[in-house]
Amino acid sequence: MRALVIGSGAREHALVLALRRDPAVTAVVVAPGNAGIAQHAELRPVDPSSGEAVAALAREIDADLVVIGPEVPLVLGVADAVRAAGIACFGPSASAARIEGSKAFAKDVMAAAGVRTAHSEIVDTPADLDAALDRFGPTWVVKDDGLAAGKGVVVTPDRSAARDHGAELLEQGHPVLLESFLDGPEVSLFCLVDGETVVPLLPAQDHKRVGDGDSGPNTGGMGAYTPLPWLPAGAVEEIVRDVVAPVAAELVRRDAAFSGLLYAGLAMGAAGPAVVEFNCRFGDPETQAVLALLESPLGELLHATATGRLAELPAPRWADGAAVTVVLAAENYPAHPRLGDVVAGAGETGPDEATVLHAGTALRDGALVSAGGRVLSVVGTGADLAAAREQAYARISSIKLPGSHYRTDIGLGAVQNRIALSSS
Repeated sequence: MRALVIGSGAREHALVLALRRDPAVTAVVVAPGNAGIAQHAELRPVDPSSGEAVAALAREIDADLVVIGPEVPLVLGVADAVRAAGIACFGPSASAARIEGSKAFAKDVMAAAGVRTAHSEIVDTPADLDAALDRFGPTWVVKDDGLAAGKGVVVTPDRSAARDHGAELLEQGHPVLLESFLDGPEVSLFCLVDGETVVPLLPAQDHKRVGDGDSGPNTGGMGAYTPLPWLPAGAVEEIVRDVVAPVAAELVRRDAAFSGLLYAGLAMGAAGPAVVEFNCRFGDPETQAVLALLESPLGELLHATATGRLAELPAPRWADGAAVTVVLAAENYPAHPRLGDVVAGAGETGPDEATVLHAGTALRDGALVSAGGRVLSVVGTGADLAAAREQAYARISSIKLPGSHYRTDIGLGAVQNRIALSSS
């Protein structure tokens, strides 16, 4: 099987390494990729948002499978163009990708499917903002209704901060989504979805805020870990039954059947799981941790999903133990990250070291430099969460990037048994 992976981040780096472990995958091409991915796959230049360009490249390299990593190409219909060219594609159609591209659409689908989520209102004029804010709080959740790479959300007890964010979005011409606050620890559950067939992967937990102790603004994600020792037995099956399967069935009813990776972000409150958001693709940085423990051939799983044969495969197999992803971010991320600084110590690792995955990197005059806000993902594995954390942090501490920062508490709450579900 020849695979073409679309994207350029640490998520795609993780996908490439997992595909390389599949003996049926004979070649991996990545477009456009990054400096780290170049060590494991052929890179080709392409505009990821152009369905015509991606389909043409897939035909040129005789790809058997195209895997689309980022959300923007999916929302723009790149998967539709690839499938129209007669090539299997892992990624939903533009109509199904609206589950991430429009939060209003996602809310409508969830309402029709009977899935628990936050109460919400759409505000599209400044004149309506104050009155709408009065109907929410005292913790306000203010979101950009469209794609915002995880950074268009403000969760705050400060009404003025909530109003400022909503006003800024409206000034930019973006509708604002106000939501009631959902309590309980959050879970990210990735599910392979082929129409109404739903196969869950390992549950993970993301750390969205930039600073230790969940301080500071939201980011695209500063780290993640899997599995979740505090999640009760049967919780994944409950989420699939009560959340993901009904949504998948509703999309089929709307003639927008989902094919690819459906990501459910959930708050595990006293009344059970409630949806915070849906994404239409593998999440970053959770993917880096989840795929580190996958033992089943990834190419086989993705190809079966893309060709409507997911139900024929056995359940995915997982290695024992745990995995932790820690993100190394550039100075000033998530606001205006400083780019172009030399990264030292990010070379290939030994068998007993954490894996260094590249997110925002490039080569300049032979030197590795930062080229994005999130520069690297360091993935540690171990017999348990504490051992995986130790491996990840030992490796990331040896990497040097001027002004860089990372959280020191990824997975720490779980290690210290500080995360628990409320009883109803």
